[in-house]
Amino acid sequence: TRDVNPGEVWEENEFWIELTWRVDPDGSLGIRKFFESVKNPGQKMTVDEYYSWIFENSVPGLPDAAAAEGITPFEYMRRYGAFEVASKVGKVFEQPVADAELEDVRVDEAGRVFTRAPIPPSPKAPGGTKIDPDKEGRRRVGVRVDGEIVKGWPTPSGKLEFWSRTLHEWGWPELATPTYVKSHVHQQNLDSDQIPLITTFRVPVQIHTRSANAKWLDEIAHTNPLWIHPQDAARVGIEKTGDLVRVETEIGYFVLKAWITEGIRPGVAACSHHMGRWKPEGHEGQRIGMMTVAIDQDGSEWGLTRKKGGGAFESSDPDTLRVWWTDVGVHQNLTHPVHPDPISGMHCWHQAVRIKPAQPGDSFGDVSVDTSKSRAVYDKWLEMTRSASEHSPNGTRRPWWMLRPVRPERAAYDLPEPELSGA
Repeated sequence: TRDVNPGEVWEENEFWIELTWRVDPDGSLGIRKFFESVKNPGQKMTVDEYYSWIFENSVPGLPDAAAAEGITPFEYMRRYGAFEVASKVGKVFEQPVADAELEDVRVDEAGRVFTRAPIPPSPKAPGGTKIDPDKEGRRRVGVRVDGEIVKGWPTPSGKLEFWSRTLHEWGWPELATPTYVKSHVHQQNLDSDQIPLITTFRVPVQIHTRSANAKWLDEIAHTNPLWIHPQDAARVGIEKTGDLVRVETEIGYFVLKAWITEGIRPGVAACSHHMGRWKPEGHEGQRIGMMTVAIDQDGSEWGLTRKKGGGAFESSDPDTLRVWWTDVGVHQNLTHPVHPDPISGMHCWHQAVRIKPAQPGDSFGDVSVDTSKSRAVYDKWLEMTRSASEHSPNGTRRPWWMLRPVRPERAAYDLPEPELSGA
């Protein structure tokens, strides 16, 4: 939790608990009750309680395994860190439905099988897929294939859908069958001097920037040069590995060192995702794997200038005096405009960039961003969406059946009346 991390690093669930209590401090909004302690009513749920409930109620077999050792499921997970729910599961969609689940069965014209039998008791987390019952309230239990009732797939049809009714009905008919979608970094969408930058590239010993707190991993890999093929380096005028280069995106640029290598294909560049953490001048903070920067602003234009890299320093850990490297990489994320995928909303990470030798005045670690351009790019991508108010087949804001880790109640899916009328 944030109580044991350097700085105030929050676990996501801890953040939502805290936010809920700050939004509804006295419980009058009816929100706080969902994150109140069961053991101590009226008090805030702890992270231990949060995970205890999950391990006790949503991991099949874990409570029994823990009981066999005389400990709680939470203690079991703290001791072992993992629990195998099942092995050699195989093709679940081909598994026959048990006879006990076939009560007053109805099979519709599409072969979907509905039953009045209740759902068998088993630990299960909220969320998952959600298929509506038939008109008489039976739940879907499977699908009939060659005369046999099997579990099928968690889709509206119960089958593996090569044609998606969901995409067709929600305004994306051209994507209803599997097809190749040319992305924003496809060759046909790039100018002659642009290439794709792989921003999600990772080295084997690091994970995001979080592992930069691991001193041994830092010593192995602590910087993120630009991987570029010799052909591309020659084309843009980069002479040798270690030369400073400027990587320009739609909204700004960053300056780093080149690594000329045949380990990447021509026409593509890459910069590791892990490095480039920074802190402003005057802030102590974490020092391993983090540079100190000056922040400048001129209207919508912002800049980071590297003032100090890594290096040895005194702390309670004697190993910090043995840090021999000062290059802790360059920050690139700020130069990446937000690309919300028009269907899922997820960020499309890859960037179309122009690469050139460092320009006069450029220094290693420089970052420059224009936030007005960033907003313009976001708005451009937002225009590619197709509004549920115009395309929803049933007055909801998104398909009810689709997989959700935590599912809101059904009414939360309904669009307000003004949106349905187009007002």
